[in-house]
Amino acid sequence: MHGPASSGWLLVALCAVTGAYCLVRMRSGAGEERGAAGGEALMGFGMAVMAVPAAVFTPPSWAWPVYAVVFGAAAVPALWAARAGAHHLHHLVGAGAMVYMSVVMAGAPAHAHGQGGSGVPLLTGALLLYFAGYVLLTGVRLVPVAAVAGSGGGGSAGWVDRPELARACRLSMGISMVAMLLSL
Repeated sequence: MHGPASSGWLLVALCAVTGAYCLVRMRSGAGEERGAAGGEALMGFGMAVMAVPAAVFTPPSWAWPVYAVVFGAAAVPALWAARAGAHHLHHLVGAGAMVYMSVVMAGAPAHAHGQGGSGVPLLTGALLLYFAGYVLLTGVRLVPVAAVAGSGGGGSAGWVDRPELARACRLSMGISMVAMLLSL
């Protein structure tokens, strides 16, 4: 979150582009897909804001509790959707991880950000294991889709509606979450 400036800016760019793509996906989707894309856009932009290097901008002390409330509010629809299917649990875990990071950042002194050891080691470790596993699983699932789509079997689907781009979006947010948890 507040580590070296170059990696911070790379995280900002990756998360902002991912959030923008999710907004575009949200416009083309319908129903449940639209809601998921909106939640992913919120996560992408929220992660981009949290990743801004501290040397450039240090949020005021009231910002971290606001982030916690925003992502806590984002967890409510994810919790509601998780009743219908287990595949919605990932959004709930992601929103919970954002709340956790916001709370940790609110309680840590400004000079301690990026030095590690600010969070609860067991919870941080569990979230790291979850997101590392998610990244590996999503990466493995992405390879066959990209290979099939690249073989000419795709066709008329627009670039916004391509399933491998949505998976790549989720993969990049998972990678970013791992990076942010490591720098917590």
